Amino acid sequence: MNPVALPASFQDAVITEAVKLVEESGPLADAQAMRQAMSLGTDAPGRIVERARILGQRLGLQAEVARGRAWAPWVLLGLVALIVLAGLTLAGNVLGGGQRQINVVVALASLLGLHLFTLLLWLAGLALPLGAFPASFGWLWLSLTARVAGGRHGQAPVLLRATTRLLARARLLPWALGFVSHAIWTLSFAVVLAALLFALAFRSYTLNWETTILDPAFFVRSVQLLGQAPAWLGFPVPDAQAVLSPLAAASGQRAWALWLTGCIVVYGLLPRLAFALLSAAVWALRRKALQPDLSEPGFQRLLARFETLAPRQIVDADPGAMPHGAPAHLWAGDTTDTALAIGFELPPEQPWPPAGLDIGTAQALRIDGSAGQRRELLDALARMRPRRVRIGCRAASTPDRGTERFLREVMALCGECRLWLLGDPVDAAARLRWQAWLADAGLQELGPIDTTEAVLHGAA
Repeated sequence: MNPVALPASFQDAVITEAVKLVEESGPLADAQAMRQAMSLGTDAPGRIVERARILGQRLGLQAEVARGRAWAPWVLLGLVALIVLAGLTLAGNVLGGGQRQINVVVALASLLGLHLFTLLLWLAGLALPLGAFPASFGWLWLSLTARVAGGRHGQAPVLLRATTRLLARARLLPWALGFVSHAIWTLSFAVVLAALLFALAFRSYTLNWETTILDPAFFVRSVQLLGQAPAWLGFPVPDAQAVLSPLAAASGQRAWALWLTGCIVVYGLLPRLAFALLSAAVWALRRKALQPDLSEPGFQRLLARFETLAPRQIVDADPGAMPHGAPAHLWAGDTTDTALAIGFELPPEQPWPPAGLDIGTAQALRIDGSAGQRRELLDALARMRPRRVRIGCRAASTPDRGTERFLREVMALCGECRLWLLGDPVDAAARLRWQAWLADAGLQELGPIDTTEAVLHGAA
């Protein structure tokens, strides 16, 4: 795939993916969008993106994205405010209110417990296909933004699915949501540390530990083990005497306070800050991969439809026996239960459909071969996507490259197509001439047919 053909922005990629998701429940009327995208003269992937932009404007996707981008900072600010308030409340609980006593073990578990649990879940999500953790701050922010911006009846759910699908395909979903979560946790720990240090600096607290069933030696080993990493940054570690003393001296209380602060910094603040920076770096490296997967069947069918709309470039007056590609068709699942009978370049005196022929529920159309009528017919076919089409041509006429192009364009927009030769009667020489021309053009599957029974079979 040519890199210059990629979507111009992440928003374009989201809109393209969202339109694809909408079309999973049924095709959209896109004839005009196809024509407008085709007229831009860009490459095929660029036309797919332009088609999605046009359809997205009709569906209101761009307006929904604009509202989401406007609300996202405010939703994030609200979450940050809640986290700051929660951090201040937690710091107040740790400081014990008016009792001036802090159980260091309970304080450490309260401040680091949920953080470590969610961090382990996030790390597991990087290695295992767990998807987005719905309880993370990043997912909460994304979901709330979609809900606030789109309300209950907008296109926000489709855009949310498109965004998460793109992020997952680019292996950026845990990193993008993780960046938001890590940033919020970092801010929370900064607020907690600020409140804790302010209280410890200007008020007197007694730090201790309590147990009923555990051996005191367990606390000595735990304090020394947890204090190793903070000690690398200069934080003191209470010695065994300070740990075992029920009421440590002032110097011991200072060591306890700095040990608690160091544990929060090393096991709380620094990991979240480091992972936030790492997530931002991974996003910067992989953001170019945020694009729809044009190898998927839905996009491949669009590329085939654009191919049929592309003008043929005649570089020689007589191309001779050049190889022809296999004609394209719509898949059975992409067609509707509709049948068409098309009269192509018939003389004015030729009635259409022929008098006395009952074509049942099939719709009868007639064109004179002009460019304007061809465009109108192809637009109608793109909207209806019929299952069966019969094209009536005068058997005495001589097919040319224009006839071949028209037949291929019609075949690409329907399920089954047959050529119907009209004459009174159709002589054998004309039938053989059409058969030879169809074989030379690689269109043998069109027939031809020239009997009433063959026309009626499958046409209704």
